[in-house]
Amino acid sequence: MKPAEKPGFEQFRGDLEAVERKIAGEIDPGSRALVVAGAVFVLLLSLILPHAGHTRGLDILVSDDVAAADHIGLPSRVFEWFVLVFGIGFSALALVTRRWALAWIAVAGSAVGSVFGVLSIWHRQTPGIGNYHGAGPGIGLILATLAIVVLTFHWIQVVWARTSVHLQAEEQRRIAAAAAEEEYRRRLFGDK
Repeated sequence: MKPAEKPGFEQFRGDLEAVERKIAGEIDPGSRALVVAGAVFVLLLSLILPHAGHTRGLDILVSDDVAAADHIGLPSRVFEWFVLVFGIGFSALALVTRRWALAWIAVAGSAVGSVFGVLSIWHRQTPGIGNYHGAGPGIGLILATLAIVVLTFHWIQVVWARTSVHLQAEEQRRIAAAAAEEEYRRRLFGDK
């Protein structure tokens, strides 16, 4: 590049850095988007399927009398909220907006939700106080747990793929900054 061209290019450096930051904040799930969308659909479906006895996922979310009659415990209640907020909400937002930060929130919430899903299944198979034996886990609870585990796996793959791209871009920026600093030092001290 000729010295006369450098000032013209420098005026666009801010624009280029802004575009780079915007691109770095986006994800491209590729074919995983279809799997994530399918898992979100299964989670939506699980809200109307029975989780234990006659209790559906929606009954657990609103804490109605059906959930109380089936002795739905805290793990199932927490799990359903993680399904709703992270499995459905943040996953759908991350797919639509393709924002990296939303995908991170979705993967973190889905991972914790996966633990609560397994804990909910275990809780439905364990006798309660006074040796109470209620209905075991229903198809809705099992499907929701499997779907949120699949969702967690695929979001991890998408987020980690973006992380390696981010690291590569940062490395390139460090190399360019070091070269610019070395060039400036040479000009300052008259080294060639």
